[in-house]
Amino acid sequence: MRIAIVGAGIVGLTAAHALLDRGHQVTLVEPGNNGQRPTDGNAGWIAHTDIMPLASPKAWRNMPRWMMDPLGPLTIRPGYLPALAPWLLRFVLASSPSRIKSSIAAIRSINAEALPAWKTLLSSLQLDSLREKGILSVWRDGNHFVGAKDVLAKQKAFGIPFEVLSMQDLTAMEPALHNVEAAVLYTDACHVSDPALLAADLLRLALARGAVHVQAKALAVEPEGDAVRLRTEGAQDVTADRVLISAGIWSRELARKLGDNIPLDTERGYNATYASGAFGLGRPVAFEGEGFVVSTLDTGDRVGGAVEFAGTQAAPNHERTSAMITRLKCFLPHLDETQPAKRWMGFRPSIPDSLPVIGRAGRDKRIVYAFGHGHYGLTQAAITARLVAELMDDAPSSIDITPFSAQRF
Repeated sequence: MRIAIVGAGIVGLTAAHALLDRGHQVTLVEPGNNGQRPTDGNAGWIAHTDIMPLASPKAWRNMPRWMMDPLGPLTIRPGYLPALAPWLLRFVLASSPSRIKSSIAAIRSINAEALPAWKTLLSSLQLDSLREKGILSVWRDGNHFVGAKDVLAKQKAFGIPFEVLSMQDLTAMEPALHNVEAAVLYTDACHVSDPALLAADLLRLALARGAVHVQAKALAVEPEGDAVRLRTEGAQDVTADRVLISAGIWSRELARKLGDNIPLDTERGYNATYASGAFGLGRPVAFEGEGFVVSTLDTGDRVGGAVEFAGTQAAPNHERTSAMITRLKCFLPHLDETQPAKRWMGFRPSIPDSLPVIGRAGRDKRIVYAFGHGHYGLTQAAITARLVAELMDDAPSSIDITPFSAQRF
């Protein structure tokens, strides 16, 4: 079939390869030069060990402290609050014990297949992009670690391997870390060499396999008889047998025009990338309750996090980045803040229940959605690609995708 993919981020690119594997003709439609898509600036983690939705006891426990600090881990710009209100209401509803339980089951179902799907894809393309060094979670206050034991018990029940480290073992493993009272090593969690380089490799190889890249903004997806027309801005329209919409936050308007009102908003994430070795760490680290993580990428050491709700039009506020770096120095006191660092802000496409939308459009089954992965776009991209290919071919699904339906709203 002729399949048009709206969006050439990490989900669209992995889907392109899954569809090429099945013999389809693939056209990727994306304007290009979009430096704020999370594909190019995320932490690079394959966080398949995560099971908790954002709407969880952990988030509510930290929320009052975070919201008191305008430069803290989570903030809502006052002028954006009216636009965000419907999203926030759904976030509250997603926080009930029954909804959290359902979200955990759905997140685990897709994350359990995430790393195997990535290994299969990267092996088939002969890409050496995975860095399997584990990922650390650390707590500044040992009392807060006690509150995490329920999550650890759930992870253990799912068969997720981890090690609770003594402080002696942590010091031997990461001597640069200070002011930590508890630590857990997720032994089979991993990260990629650099998310932007991985995306560039996936695009290059997709084009080499026969995919076409149309650099244009998609305006609308319109069913027309036996085909589907993709109207674009400044370029010729694309006609296809099937269309995949995987354009991150920009998917919301395309879905709305198709009659699917998705509660999709953007968590604006911030980061700074220093020269390799600046942090003195051997692996990625999540600083629990602090709202940021660090990554040891091949191309530099990155600190990122700092969720902000302010829409797509407001200018970045890199005072948030500076505040995050200041908090990082509590753990890495040797860090020289005067070193040159590349600062970035991007738009994570976020849905209140922390589950992506993967499924068919309500009005036309030839149109498939794959967006809204939030913090797990990279993690879930390869397994999402497999699910998309199965949908396009009307084949049985590898996992139950009912929890990810666009019609669940």
